[in-house]
Amino acid sequence: MRRALTLISLFLISSLCLAQENPPQAAVVTAHPLATQAGMEILEQGGNAFDAAVAVTAALAVVEPTGSGLGGGGFWLIHDAQQNRAWMIDGREMAPAKAHRNMYLDAQGEVIPNLSMNGPLAAGIPGTPAAMEYLASQYGKLPLSQSLSAAIRYAEQGFNIDKPYQRMANFRLKALQDSSAAAAIFLENNQPPGDHFILKQPDLANTLKAIAIQGAKGFYQGDVAKRLIHGVQQAGGIWTHHDLENYQLIVREPIRSQYHNITLTSAALPSSGGIVLSTMLNILEGYPLNSMDDAQRTHLIVEAMRRAYRDRAEYLGDGDFIEVPQQLLTSKQYAAGLRAAIHPHQATPSKLLPGAIEGYEKGRDTTHFSIIDKQGNRVSATMSINYPFGSGFVPPGTGVLLNDEMDDFSSKPGTPNAYGLVGAEANAIEPGKRPLSSMTPSFLETADRVAILGTPGGSRIITMLLLATLEFAENSTVDAWVNRPRFHHQYLPDQIQYEPGALSNELVNALQTRGHKMKRLDHQYGGMQAILWDKKLNRVTAASDPRGIGTAQVQ
Repeated sequence: MRRALTLISLFLISSLCLAQENPPQAAVVTAHPLATQAGMEILEQGGNAFDAAVAVTAALAVVEPTGSGLGGGGFWLIHDAQQNRAWMIDGREMAPAKAHRNMYLDAQGEVIPNLSMNGPLAAGIPGTPAAMEYLASQYGKLPLSQSLSAAIRYAEQGFNIDKPYQRMANFRLKALQDSSAAAAIFLENNQPPGDHFILKQPDLANTLKAIAIQGAKGFYQGDVAKRLIHGVQQAGGIWTHHDLENYQLIVREPIRSQYHNITLTSAALPSSGGIVLSTMLNILEGYPLNSMDDAQRTHLIVEAMRRAYRDRAEYLGDGDFIEVPQQLLTSKQYAAGLRAAIHPHQATPSKLLPGAIEGYEKGRDTTHFSIIDKQGNRVSATMSINYPFGSGFVPPGTGVLLNDEMDDFSSKPGTPNAYGLVGAEANAIEPGKRPLSSMTPSFLETADRVAILGTPGGSRIITMLLLATLEFAENSTVDAWVNRPRFHHQYLPDQIQYEPGALSNELVNALQTRGHKMKRLDHQYGGMQAILWDKKLNRVTAASDPRGIGTAQVQ
């Protein structure tokens, strides 16, 4: 009897421990309320986090055309609770077979303005449809058609646009007007729509239905593919049927590193995010940041940013095409060498670092969502069509807004792209190559806390993740991560960019005294979507960046 009671007690204890290893609630947080709703609907219908990720990916393609879409790509960082393994699904766009390193240069070898940004020649081969099918077939529980149903409904029935949509439509007006199919969908009488505009996308609904029935083949082959190729080629693009049929989705090992007691799992190449974030954290791990005043702390954070972005410009590109010293760049020893060259009280001018080339800065859009289910499966996904409304081009009859991710290559090594990022030979254009990205979907873990987070923001994505990681290290709430005032340095241009109100006048003066050049932005930036699973408190919380219109739901 005593033995039986002991066994029962051990069983109860082990069952309790097992229960505590599963989140008490599920959560979905995205950049648009309708996308969040689509994800929660799928969870309520018995789907898991991966089914919800398909639903959210498709929904965002409909309701947030400024940031993502079927004509784009992204990185889906997933954690499979049953296997206790994390993977990165690489759905990044690929350069068409006819692409070449000088395709955006004139006869004098200079970059032709806007050629890599507007129109079909700017578009890489999309990866989002392939990623949705893979998530559904390999990890989901529900049919692909069920997970796509909300997106199809939104496309057919339409929805009210928002202020960010209107601003971006005005910003990209000329590119949209140049594509008659895009103008007919996204503009009102060829102008930015008014407040009461209902955005309906019947052609996109039909493309989603083709994917729902045929899987990825419904996009990369058949009638949709014919319309895509015909529309692109008629408008001067270089896509072929071979390009679509040979798109390759790749499942990669994520970047993993350690910052004190925090394990970072983040995006691998062709995302620069995991490597650059690891380098910055490795540098900062050698400083007692919490005991420093704001000026000293900010100075050292900026110097870590500067050096990591310098390495991004010099070394990083598609690791399937070039040799990248990834192990070195993410090592503690390498970071120690970088740290040793940082003056404790004086800025290092970027022109004094190897490889410096003058640059400039812009920066706009992308999207992110985070999901966790009650089994502990989780997804952190960042997707993009690059610039707002991508290339501005829609092949007639498809409803698919094409990306302009070819601008993420180095059109001419040493020349900045639309986000001010300077690249070297490592990121030069080649057929089938994936352009370097800043998208950084990530997980942060300690013994009793798990974070799922990421953000849009172009070249500023990685520094936003850095600041959020430092907040997580201080055991702050999920709201603190997404609300945190932001500053950024990307090596070139050599300036600290900061949000209005992010740095006090006293702090700005202190940084200038140290030799830093300051640039106060006229706008806030980013759109972080984050989830915190606190195992100790047995609670899940989530937050959507107040700078956007997104929503978080916990259930």
